Amino acid sequence: MVTPVTIRVVAAVIELGGRYLITQRRPTAVLPLLWEFPGGRVEEGESDATALKREVRFRLAVEIRAGKLMSFVSHPYERYVVELYLYEAQVVEGQPSAVNVQDFRWVTSQEFEAYTFTPADEASMTTLLGL
Repeated sequence: MVTPVTIRVVAAVIELGGRYLITQRRPTAVLPLLWEFPGGRVEEGESDATALKREVRFRLAVEIRAGKLMSFVSHPYERYVVELYLYEAQVVEGQPSAVNVQDFRWVTSQEFEAYTFTPADEASMTTLLGL
């Protein structure tokens, strides 16, 4: 049996006024049109904070400050395993814009159930928010 590839992914939990920033994956992405906390893959030799800043800038055209690690989930998919690290983060410059995502929303934790999240993000939210 072949050992699946492990992908390290970071995501930002950005809260403002009791609402959390979530993004929708593009129709052409893996897991199309599902929702997630903004972030992406950590490249080789890159720190989590650097990857998080780069990915959020790429997807939403805002600058963030990465904070402390909030949650970790390892989730197996059919062909790979995602190790998802969720970090507190704050927008320090700019207003989010759907540059490289299908859409984004500011939602309360009570509204999460109205959105279909990726399995790894769903598992993280359950742990993180006690849902």
